[in-house]
Order: sequence, then structure tokens, then C-alpha cells
Amino acid sequence: MASSLHNEIFIILNPMAKGERARALKKNLDRFSSQALVKLTRAAGDATVLASQAVEQGFRTIVAAGGDGTLNEVVNGLANSPARLGILPLGTVNVFARETGIPLDLHAAWNVVVKGKTRKIDLARANDKYFVQLAGVGLDAQTIKETTFGFKKIWGPMSYIFNSIRIASQEAPRITLTLPDGQKHEGCFALVGNGRYYGGSFEFFHDARLDDGLLDICLFKSQKHHDLIRYFNGVLFKTLKHMKDVVTVKAESASITAEKETALEIDGEYCGTSPVHFSVQKSALTVIVP
Repeated sequence: MASSLHNEIFIILNPMAKGERARALKKNLDRFSSQALVKLTRAAGDATVLASQAVEQGFRTIVAAGGDGTLNEVVNGLANSPARLGILPLGTVNVFARETGIPLDLHAAWNVVVKGKTRKIDLARANDKYFVQLAGVGLDAQTIKETTFGFKKIWGPMSYIFNSIRIASQEAPRITLTLPDGQKHEGCFALVGNGRYYGGSFEFFHDARLDDGLLDICLFKSQKHHDLIRYFNGVLFKTLKHMKDVVTVKAESASITAEKETALEIDGEYCGTSPVHFSVQKSALTVIVP
């Protein structure tokens, strides 16, 4: 393959991304098109297909231009390939960009891609789907599943809070976390982290590292409103791991089952139901970072 920048970089753009960064990218699309091949997604799943095709065509750098959902799709298309992941964060939250220190300013993020400094990170997996930041079983996944586009359009990020309060009032599912050594723990909902952050800049997994070969797991035994407030304070004041009704562990793998099918989300997108097996591949993904 020729060594020109255009032939090396493949940008996958979600044209539905909203906000000033997305508008800036679209306005400067001609500039980016002269420096890289740009392909637009049209429907859910397109970014995975495009990333897989880019790998087959020999592109060295594949850039996810969108939110965390677009990023996750791209990762699933280039997983276990030699391609490097670049990021132009256009979403509302951009958790993984914050985790890796990628600037939210479009031009600064593009300069990071062009400079090409890389870092090897772990690639987490939930059943047959990869994720880079976080997965959840139960409350947060059910909230994501039930928060419609129309509701988000009206209320923005508050729509998730409204729905989580409503769902927390319902009967909680009973889930079982099984660790590699056979230990079992029961609870209501669980979060599984590869990185530190959840929902933006909330440092949920304080000790998590993207390159330690381990998943950080939190299993919560209640979803009553007053307990959720207590858990949130535990996140803010870094006392979560000391709470008797919270199980916090690090593990290379884990399984979660439930008495009835319970919602699963990965990187902020609904992704089916339990049972789910989590695992991690150490240093399996190459990411372009500042």
C-alpha cells in the first residue's frame, strides 16, 4: 500500500452525532477527506462493518468519529488486527476519550491522530462483543434500554436519571457473580470496568488500569433509592469498596447469571441479556494517544 496519509487513515464518521464538535467536523469534511478516506455510517452496526473492511484493505489507522457507541462498533470491527485506533470524540459524554486523555477539541484530537503516538491497552469482552471502557448488568443496562431517542431529545442526560429512578422502584433482579476461583456473590446489579470512568468524569473504578490485564467488578446488593445515593457518595469519596453491601474485586474473567433474563450494556449501548461471561485480553488493542 502507498505510504501517503490518505492511504493510511480511514475515518468512520457517524453523521448523526450532535453538538459543536460534530458540526465542526462536517464543516471541515473536505479538509479531512484530503488527508484520509472518510466513510459515513447509515445505520447501527455500519461502523463495525466499515472497520472490518478497512482492516482487510490494509489501513494502518482507523478513526472512530462519533460518540462512545460509534467507538465501540469500530473496536469490534478492528479487534485482533494490527490496525491502530484513532478517536475524534463527537459524542455527548466521550468517556473513553476522557480516560485516555484525548482532547475534546476536534483539531487538537486530529493532531493527536496525525502524530501517531500509541499505547497498548487491554481489550475487554462480554460474551461475543468487545468493549473498551465499561459494561453493566441490571439497573444501568435496563435504564439504557428503556431510554428512548425521543425522551433523550427532550430531557438530554437527565432522561437517564429520570428512568433510573423509575426502574429502581421496581422489583430488582437477582443476579449471581461467579469468579474464576468458584466464589459466588449475589446482588441486584453489577458494573464491570476496564477503565476508571463511568458516565463522564465520574472516577468509578479508582484503581482500574487499562493495561493491567484485569477487570474491575462492582456488585451491588440493593437498588433502593437511599442505597443508590449512598453508593454514589461512596464513588465520590472513594469509600465504595468498604461498604458491606458492595462486592469489589479484580479478576481476569467472571460470569453473571440471573433468575430471569437481565439487561446487559457495553460502552453505554444496550447489548442483550444475561447470562454473560466477561474476559479480558491483555494489551490487545493499540490506541493513538496524546
